[in-house]
Amino acid sequence: MKRATWLVPTLYILFLMLPIYWLVNMSFKTTNEILGSFTLFPNDFTFENYMVIFTDQSWYMGYFNSMLYVSMNTVISVAAALPAAYAFSRYRFLGDKHLFFWLLTNRMAPPAVFALPFFQFYSAVGLFDTHIAVALAHCLFNIPLAVWILEGFMSGVPKELDETAYVDGYSFPKFFFKIFLPTIKSGIGVTAFFCFMFSWVELLLAKNLTAVDAKPIAATMTRTASTAGYELGLLAAAGVLTIIPGAIVIYFVRNYIAKGFALGRV
Repeated sequence: MKRATWLVPTLYILFLMLPIYWLVNMSFKTTNEILGSFTLFPNDFTFENYMVIFTDQSWYMGYFNSMLYVSMNTVISVAAALPAAYAFSRYRFLGDKHLFFWLLTNRMAPPAVFALPFFQFYSAVGLFDTHIAVALAHCLFNIPLAVWILEGFMSGVPKELDETAYVDGYSFPKFFFKIFLPTIKSGIGVTAFFCFMFSWVELLLAKNLTAVDAKPIAATMTRTASTAGYELGLLAAAGVLTIIPGAIVIYFVRNYIAKGFALGRV
């Protein structure tokens, strides 16, 4: 019985890590070796795939572009969602529940529905192929999600905290930034994490709203297709590097994520 308590979780973790290991394993192989044989370790260990990514401008700029618009989107989404979530958690007004539900339905809509309208609009106003274009497009999905998560955290904070601060002479901005936000910092961390990850993995809008200057890494990865097939080793190396930003974000907000699952609306 005692052995099962650690054996089952260990096997489960190994099962989850297997695809990541296989991706890393492939990234150090040539495409010919990947297609020619099944091996647990590279026979001809090579860094060539990573060298291509770090020396080819289209590759490393793809990562830079993705990180830039994802970071912009995360900041904009959280900043816009904070006052909206506070209003939903503290005030009651006509149609508040319907409006809150309507916001959430925007997150459920498929990105393909908005690809053409965004493309035509950004082309008309001169925002096509810019980082802010993708960041703002992702706000359509991330702001409703951010409002939904933050409202759950804010509703858990007693309203007496607001009243006490006003009695003590705090203005609303001073109360909001110095007292209220620190009490929901775990919620802000969880919200930023989900906004970052949803924007990082979104492909359709990011690819269709950019061409050259702001092309994301996901669009660059499609360049590995040729008449000879896909450059699988290069794709695997690019896949490994796309995991790293998410892992770094998880490391810094891991404590907030745990609290979010325990206390929030996650």
